[in-house]
Amino acid sequence: MTKLDGPALHAQLAQVPHWRFDEDAHAIERRFAFKDFNEAFAFMTRVALAAEQRNHHPEWFNVYNRVDITFSTHDAGGLTEKDIDFALWVDAVAGDAGT
Repeated sequence: MTKLDGPALHAQLAQVPHWRFDEDAHAIERRFAFKDFNEAFAFMTRVALAAEQRNHHPEWFNVYNRVDITFSTHDAGGLTEKDIDFALWVDAVAGDAGT
């Protein structure tokens, strides 16, 4: 995968408006808040299974009902289309849990 840059980066970021772009890390991140721990854990389980299938694992953090996810492709040195595609999938799975 090739690291996104310039106009290609901005075009891809437009597809994931709820994700924040971290220029320093060249990554996108988003916080999700669920009703309770069980919903958050079920979400994390679905994402974990998809990550294994895609062989692409996010960085994440969980406290009770909150899940913070960061996507970046380390081998490429930053954000790639692979990250954007996975972020779109995560948005669909999370539903209205994004904050």
